[in-house]
Amino acid sequence: MIELISIDLSNYCSKQCSFCYNHSRKEGATLWKPSEVVAFASDCVKNGVKSVSLGGGEPFEYEGVFNVIDALFPLCYLSVTTNGLPLADEAVWARLMRHKPDKVHVTIHQPDCDGEVDRVLRLVKRLAPTGIKPGLNLLVGADKVEYARRVYAKFSDVLTPEQIILIPQRFGNTPTPKQIAGVAAGKPFQSPSCLLRCSRPANFASVTWNKKVGSCSYSPSKVSLPSLDFNGLVTALKNVEWMGCNEQ
Repeated sequence: MIELISIDLSNYCSKQCSFCYNHSRKEGATLWKPSEVVAFASDCVKNGVKSVSLGGGEPFEYEGVFNVIDALFPLCYLSVTTNGLPLADEAVWARLMRHKPDKVHVTIHQPDCDGEVDRVLRLVKRLAPTGIKPGLNLLVGADKVEYARRVYAKFSDVLTPEQIILIPQRFGNTPTPKQIAGVAAGKPFQSPSCLLRCSRPANFASVTWNKKVGSCSYSPSKVSLPSLDFNGLVTALKNVEWMGCNEQ
């Protein structure tokens, strides 16, 4: 039973981090029209999907993202994962206030960069009273564990542990589970289910910017959607040969 899907709206992102699992870049593209995203996700919800997460690329740089939010918000739990940079534009912020998802997760890619940390902290505090639940995705590299620990402690003053997700950096510079636990000072924390052991998720599907499906956003195993609906999702997943990101 697939209960959660993530949809990468594009692989366009002006931030263009070198370690991005989606290989997002300034010259990125998308094959999804907003109407297709809405129709696909709506049919998935009709067939048991409870939560939809919009990502990218940078979703707030995707034309039509607010149309997608308006259409899906009444149907399911809807979250958006962003680097937060577009929300510094007051025009984009104003649109978000008119077209609200349930949750906005803001990502810190560089915990050693005070400017990025302070920018995201201001944004999280600004989101808190709006009715949109804020969250933090904190990327942890093996060489930046101490920086991540300091960031985690700082954000713990404004967010609960359930609102902070520790993301181990993949494809090199990956921290150990013990290092991740150290970021949270040994207290209970949120992290991907693959932290201890790479295994195929049972209730999750990742949908890419070019209309492919996999069981994990990081896994290289992806199969094209034969149709843009729930049946297409299930059919594609059945044809995915599982491969962990460490097998690339």
